Amino acid sequence: MRVRSWMSGIAVMALCTAGSAFAAIDATQVGKDIKYNEQHVEVGAELRGGAGGLTGALGKITAPGLMFGVTADARPWRLVGVEGSYEGQRLPIDDARVGDEQAMYRHNVNLMAKAGPQLLDDKLRPYVGAGWGLSYLNASDGADTLYRNDWIWELPLAAGADYHFTKNFFAGARASYHVLFGEEFAKGAAAPNQDTGDLLNFNASIGGTF
Repeated sequence: MRVRSWMSGIAVMALCTAGSAFAAIDATQVGKDIKYNEQHVEVGAELRGGAGGLTGALGKITAPGLMFGVTADARPWRLVGVEGSYEGQRLPIDDARVGDEQAMYRHNVNLMAKAGPQLLDDKLRPYVGAGWGLSYLNASDGADTLYRNDWIWELPLAAGADYHFTKNFFAGARASYHVLFGEEFAKGAAAPNQDTGDLLNFNASIGGTF
């Protein structure tokens, strides 16, 4: 709970920062920025790579692992966008009872709304985001005596920035904190009340718009 409270504080600070950025935008442009125009909807796709791991008690029986993702996104309004993504991640199990090279494999799909200003002639685009996701955790064969496959609901919170080098090419970086609900994959391996935690990931991305 302490970790969740700490990360909630970071999320609030990020939202306040985004609010300050919005306040700096010329008020005469706000109507234009939030008006939907289907002829100017920016759509794109990106590839992500990074690493992260579970927090709390679950972080004591697992180790950080590499992740990758593919994302499709759209910006119907100048300041607000949406994205749908798939993430794959290997979370090594740090438990002598199941031996080496065992892991939980995470397969995730999620939807997220993002909001943020466009700075430096629209090239720099910081944002915060929140959404909803679903993950399937698959235990490797050598670990399935203690760890089990599991479906987990997620509430992903993100803060990041993209930089558009050209009209159609950009790169970015992001930190995301996923609040997990219903995690029971370690229920048979951990002590009572020691099978909870969330997920913290960091990644970089490259993508294009059209």
